[in-house]
Amino acid sequence: MRNNSFTISSMVTLFAVMFSAMVIDVMAIQDFRIVSRPDRIDVMSKQRGQQENAKPVLKIVEPAEGAVINSSTVKVKLEISGDLKGYMPMMDHSTKTGNHVHVILDNQAYEAYYNLGREFELRNVSDGEHTIRVFPSRPWHESYKNDGAFQIVRFTVRNGGSDATKPTTASGGVQMSDPAEGKDMKPSTAGDVDPKKPLLTFSRPKGDYRGVEAEAIMIDFWLANAKLIGDGGEYMVFYSVNGGLPRVKENWTPFWISGLAPGKHSLEIWLVDRNGVEVENGGYNRTRRDFTISQ
Repeated sequence: MRNNSFTISSMVTLFAVMFSAMVIDVMAIQDFRIVSRPDRIDVMSKQRGQQENAKPVLKIVEPAEGAVINSSTVKVKLEISGDLKGYMPMMDHSTKTGNHVHVILDNQAYEAYYNLGREFELRNVSDGEHTIRVFPSRPWHESYKNDGAFQIVRFTVRNGGSDATKPTTASGGVQMSDPAEGKDMKPSTAGDVDPKKPLLTFSRPKGDYRGVEAEAIMIDFWLANAKLIGDGGEYMVFYSVNGGLPRVKENWTPFWISGLAPGKHSLEIWLVDRNGVEVENGGYNRTRRDFTISQ
């Protein structure tokens, strides 16, 4: 039998965290409920065959760990291997969807990288220490969670000549700090991140949800160097929708929420240990993102 039951003092600490001094805007809180994975996702999953059981492994070729780059343009080069079972990042231009890799600069929202054979760049990256995190994803943005799928590198831009009045963009000109997607570009704290310590990476929700996509919003994240209590580990993920009271996620699986009204919403997630104490790692283990539901 697993020994992951809480002591009385642990429970007191946990509830103290959940109901501690949070300033809640009651008018902003929306009712929502957790729902099953949408049928349309089930259909897509079955159509993909063995790809759903793939175990893709990524390697960050560029930038190298610890690299010093004397340019504000940072080239990102990835290699994929593992038990792919037909999985390969590639966009279907008729549907504008497909397998892809989530590329995250520092703790900003990800940018989707669809074709690993084509050049991918981060442009106008500021001087200082940074991180890049990557992991493979399905067309509906659910991440693969096998060993080797997640990779992180730390690098430094020195005398890069970036323009502080302009945002960082990806190769196609997509702004990595787009406020509409909750990409509130904060100063990098990458120098404090320890890749060997528990690390929570926010993935979804992101952007604008319309039509059937707005009916159920997926919440997904990547967890490195830690295991949640429902999976036999020592950690939990808390999440809060629109500043409401925190809820606990005890298993590392994606889940869907429904019932949010049209408009702007926010999701915040953070990592805690079994005693309800927040786990710090360079400021990356607590992240808030905005997203929008359109009519």
